[in-house]
Amino acid sequence: MALSREDIEFIKAHLGEWLAEQSLGKPPAVYELELRERLVRVEEELKHQRELMEQGFRLMEKRFEQVEKRFEQIDKRFEQVEKRFEQIDKRFEQGDKRFESIETQLLELNRRMDRFMRWSVSITLGTGALVVALVKLLVG
Repeated sequence: MALSREDIEFIKAHLGEWLAEQSLGKPPAVYELELRERLVRVEEELKHQRELMEQGFRLMEKRFEQVEKRFEQIDKRFEQVEKRFEQIDKRFEQGDKRFESIETQLLELNRRMDRFMRWSVSITLGTGALVVALVKLLVG
């Protein structure tokens, strides 16, 4: 089935319209403009995405700085706690020294009491022996 010349001319005349209807046969200039517009929109969207990412990174940096400040505050608190423990250790050492001095005083007091008891017992026994000896001499 061969096409006549009229049919070929008719097809050529209307081919652009038919393709335009199907959006396949747009003229190159219109298609190129559409592509450029789409590229510009894509570039703008990419730029917007980049700005959002940069903003997110800045917020993350601020958050990290806040966390770092909190860690510094915690370090300072630990240093204060360590100082307090050192003070408590010093107080315990002072208490230990006091107990040692009290212990030495008690030992000294104990020795003095022992001496006193020995002297008291000795004097009492000696006096008792003298009284018994005197009574025997006088009675006897």
